Amino acid sequence: MFKVIGNIIKWIGEHFKGMLFLLIVAILLMPSGDNQNPANLQEIKLSGVIMNSDIIIQQIEEAQNNKNIKGVLLNVNSGGGSVPPSIEISYAIKELKKHKPVVAYASGIMASGSYYASIYATKIIANAGSIIGSIGVIMQSANIEKLLDTIGVKPQIVKQGLYKEAGTPTREWTTEERAELEQLTLDTYNLFVSDVASARGLDINNSNTFANAHIFSSKRALEVGLIDEIGVKRDAKRELQKLAKVIKPMWKKKDRIDSIIEKFEGKVIAHIKSSFYGLKSELF
Repeated sequence: MFKVIGNIIKWIGEHFKGMLFLLIVAILLMPSGDNQNPANLQEIKLSGVIMNSDIIIQQIEEAQNNKNIKGVLLNVNSGGGSVPPSIEISYAIKELKKHKPVVAYASGIMASGSYYASIYATKIIANAGSIIGSIGVIMQSANIEKLLDTIGVKPQIVKQGLYKEAGTPTREWTTEERAELEQLTLDTYNLFVSDVASARGLDINNSNTFANAHIFSSKRALEVGLIDEIGVKRDAKRELQKLAKVIKPMWKKKDRIDSIIEKFEGKVIAHIKSSFYGLKSELF
């Protein structure tokens, strides 16, 4: 009897890792029951530094193509990020809104690039304690010329084109280079302001009141027209349910693997961002 039990324990010990792997696979492949009650509303989170838009664009497109999904809640808590991915998300939301309502909810910070990403939502609702706005563009780089001199490093550069070295950290920028970079940021800023004014129905000639990198409380953001309402997440969900004409809300559950990957991705991107050195053009 004891020998049989011992053999069983020995077998379990030898095959434990394989059994654990099969168990994890079985859990991941196990149906969630969504087929019986298909989801009709979906939440998409936009959080952290916006450096890449691929994952959130994929989620937006899936929501758009899913006939069962009647509305989308864009939950935003981001201080901004790079220009191109912010615009990618913004225009993707604009396209999604043509097919189903989108409520953007500022759960913490909806500023700069993340505000740009939200402007085309059907409605923008912000938590009373949220920070909104910062409609502006910044380009920055350190000047480490003295540091290089101290440690005895002298850069050697071969270039063609007056502005090819614009933004270099190895020396002070020339007057021409600074003017070139200022024009670049101005072009981006004008695009940002123009899209905000168009999306929110604001007077672009009065842009100093809502743009110019002003940082607003939710109350002031409401006064200048950057948001539509102040409330909590429950209010945003109810508003989406109303706009989507959903009687019995069924929220889409996030894929187990996607949830794990999303957590790690946010940490990795934040680390890369904080470690990046050199010229940076941001919507912060």
